Amino acid sequence: MGNHFDKIVNYWHANYCESIQHSKKYKVPEHFKKMAGLMAPGKSYYYIVNFHTLALELISDSVEAFIGEKPSEVNMNKLLSLALEQEIEKLHKKEQVIQSFFMEYLNPKERLDYKVTYTYKCKTHDGKERLMLHQATVLTLNEIGQFVHVFSIHSDISHLCVKSTDAVSFIHIDKGPSFYNVSTESGKFNLDEPTKINSLKDLITPRELEIVKEVAIGKSVKEIAEKLNLSKHTINTHKKNLLQKVDCNNSTHLVTICLAEGLIRV
Repeated sequence: MGNHFDKIVNYWHANYCESIQHSKKYKVPEHFKKMAGLMAPGKSYYYIVNFHTLALELISDSVEAFIGEKPSEVNMNKLLSLALEQEIEKLHKKEQVIQSFFMEYLNPKERLDYKVTYTYKCKTHDGKERLMLHQATVLTLNEIGQFVHVFSIHSDISHLCVKSTDAVSFIHIDKGPSFYNVSTESGKFNLDEPTKINSLKDLITPRELEIVKEVAIGKSVKEIAEKLNLSKHTINTHKKNLLQKVDCNNSTHLVTICLAEGLIRV
């Protein structure tokens, strides 16, 4: 009997592993773990995966809190097994859009410039369901532009949001265009659909960011209005404008994007 996550593993094998002829283990710089720890605050874990072998070449000690095993005993299959079974089809479509974006839309020189973000639900070893924010960026490419080593951070954002979304966002790590809330329905990246923004930080005003931070911790419109000494109508107007600016369907979309951009903290 197969595992509920086999669809993801099989997709990776067909689209990455089998087409990569050879790879070397990633040489992790001495300061990498320190930097990774700063990038993954709160309840998070991180790892480097080799997409030729699907081996985890580095994994943080903090993974034990999620999986209940020592880092040395953890592999990619065990990490995938945390995802709820009903999330697998969504994750499969997200992976299809990610592959389409990187390998069909971007040219090889651009593939190191983007961070991928999306949310999913998992169940940890203690039986608790958690909403996770997944962020990943490519570390190395092979000679034909296929990505080999990928760095990923998974952060528990259950205290900020309760719903997972089907969308994926591609965030430029420098000053290039970012693509937010990309639909995964078709399994393809469609340039005509997503919102293209050069800098979310420049787009959101300080007051709007203040409101997002309050929304992120579950405050109601009434509570936010009282804290900021504004009317409920003003708060609702700000929220509406924010959603329109980033083409978000709901507050969950908005919060996860601001988290991924580093505008608010876990």
